[in-house]
Amino acid sequence: MRDSLRMQSVQTPIIPVVGEWIRAHPGTISLGQGVAYYGPPPEAAQAVEACIKDPENHKYKLVQGIPTLLDAIASKLAAENGIEVGAEQRLVVTAGANMGFVNAVSAITDPGDEIILNLPYYFNHEMAVAIADCKAVCVPTDDDYQLRIDAIEAAVTDKTRAIVTISPNNPTGVVYPQETLRQVNALCERRGIYHITDEAYEYFTYDGIEHFSPGSIEGSAAHTISLFSLSKAYGFAGWRIGWMVIPASLFEPVRKIQDTTLICPPVVSQWAAAGAMQVGRGYCLDKLRVTSDIRRLLLERLDEISDLVTVPPASGAFYLLLQVHTEMNPMDLAHRLIQDHGVAVIPGVTFGIENRCLLRVAYGALDKETAREGIDRLIDGLRRILS
Repeated sequence: MRDSLRMQSVQTPIIPVVGEWIRAHPGTISLGQGVAYYGPPPEAAQAVEACIKDPENHKYKLVQGIPTLLDAIASKLAAENGIEVGAEQRLVVTAGANMGFVNAVSAITDPGDEIILNLPYYFNHEMAVAIADCKAVCVPTDDDYQLRIDAIEAAVTDKTRAIVTISPNNPTGVVYPQETLRQVNALCERRGIYHITDEAYEYFTYDGIEHFSPGSIEGSAAHTISLFSLSKAYGFAGWRIGWMVIPASLFEPVRKIQDTTLICPPVVSQWAAAGAMQVGRGYCLDKLRVTSDIRRLLLERLDEISDLVTVPPASGAFYLLLQVHTEMNPMDLAHRLIQDHGVAVIPGVTFGIENRCLLRVAYGALDKETAREGIDRLIDGLRRILS
């Protein structure tokens, strides 16, 4: 008896590994996992109560989602993203944006096909490509983690099925300019491939930077797959609700995939999502004030050790990807920070960068005082380990 050779080649998720290190050292403050510090608005709980009272909600529902939530999403997309869902596009509610990505890759590829990921990649994207028995073609970004259009185009082959962009970005925190995303989208149209755009952090931008949705580009409907999530903006991570806007031609393949893996997204979570979305983006933007303050503090403290780390510009999400000035293995450095200094970060090797010591610092999950203590431990730990 043996396991799948394909699955043996898929990297082990790093979050559980770091989680084990944290559990072995009680009192560790985590600047690791990317979640919001807050939970859903009260309207979500009220919607759950109403959902449970209706016996029909204990049965299977439509694979693509309940009409109430689909209508709320369509209104949101039109008002905020400039995406008018019409005859050329379909909406599908998913169990988070990760499921949307798996749906997309499964719907557009055959074994051996290629998906272009920009480095550093989001590790679950690379894992999903491997699980589909496809090849992740990794394209380096520039020193500020911005896209290199020439390098992306050079990586396209006759096996390429899609180019993936994440903006605001996980793990770097960068936001891609509108013009750059338009160039990627135009390249996809020209080469007859899909543009998969992950926009889970759309509300998390700073310094006056605005988010742009490639799905709003005129004429993009037939080749653009847009992925969204409530996990971050509405403190909804555990409820597992996201959605995808897909070309109409992909609706039937995606429906087959989702019916097999999920049947339908959890109905109670869908009702909770519909309740939360009644509040609107103002809920997230109000909470973002705390995250912005923590971000500002983190940047100020990191500036004190600029001889030890470089912090590329990052105007989105709630991550910084530090370039640490050391030959030390990032896994070893991350473990030392937990073991000796009680603070957790994520080593950059899991994002596909192996020739540099990178650490992802997540600053969105903590209240101000806990974050301040965690940042103090991080700065002190880096000084002691690296000096």
